[in-house]
Amino acid sequence: MRRSTPNCSFVAQEQRRLLAALDALDIAAVARILEEFVTDERRARLRGVIASRLDAVTVTMDAPHDPHNGAAVLRSCDAFGLQRLHIIERAEPFLVSNTVSRGSERWVDVRTHATTEAAIATLRASGHELVATHPDGELTPRDLAGIPRLALVLGNERDGIRPDLAAACARAVRVPMRGFAESLNVSVTAAILLEHATYGRPGDLPEPTQIRLYARALVLTVAHAAEILAARGMHLPLPLGGAPSPPPKPRGPKARTPPAAPAREERGAGAPKEPEGG
Repeated sequence: MRRSTPNCSFVAQEQRRLLAALDALDIAAVARILEEFVTDERRARLRGVIASRLDAVTVTMDAPHDPHNGAAVLRSCDAFGLQRLHIIERAEPFLVSNTVSRGSERWVDVRTHATTEAAIATLRASGHELVATHPDGELTPRDLAGIPRLALVLGNERDGIRPDLAAACARAVRVPMRGFAESLNVSVTAAILLEHATYGRPGDLPEPTQIRLYARALVLTVAHAAEILAARGMHLPLPLGGAPSPPPKPRGPKARTPPAAPAREERGAGAPKEPEGG
């Protein structure tokens, strides 16, 4: 049973709705319109981060269960510049604790797959080598930087990597440890390995993908983005851009309300008097 955590969301489903809405619009026009409402520093920050994003490295999680672990891995993907996180859902949809992800769900594309076969086909089609995480792996973290296109495979909290997915991984990587602990939390493992896997890699997102991501960032961060776009004839579904503000009330002279008469204190017969001077 999943832990009962408030403020959770099914990130992949929400992202699909947003991206479908954006795809129906002129993405470049959306970016041009909304960037007028951010500072030069903010524009430079967004463009700089997006330019350093990576398609060459990705993570595949096998049926993650705990929304805290899933959110922590998602946050690490964002921190180390990964643009995509693949999830094999198997029995339950991918649930993320937004308290833990801290907004990272806005920047990383979450791709869900119903079956192992679908995930493997997608990753092989994009040229990624699947590398499993295992305590006895022949690779060390430093070896990951030399793999041109890497899909780091992380197992379920209880069952690890299922046999059908492990069979698709030609190699495995370990995190060297010298203590009594035999394993690390899946999110800690991800962070350690991603730091090494992404070290020294330049950003490699195609220009159209960068523009799309830039427009998405502006839609999600500019106040009243949906209203601004609607004024230019470009409409987003309201939940994606926020509900419109209520129309302002007309300003006129305020009617004066007479002051209320002081309430009379009534005491029932025989009620004790309060002490004076208390």
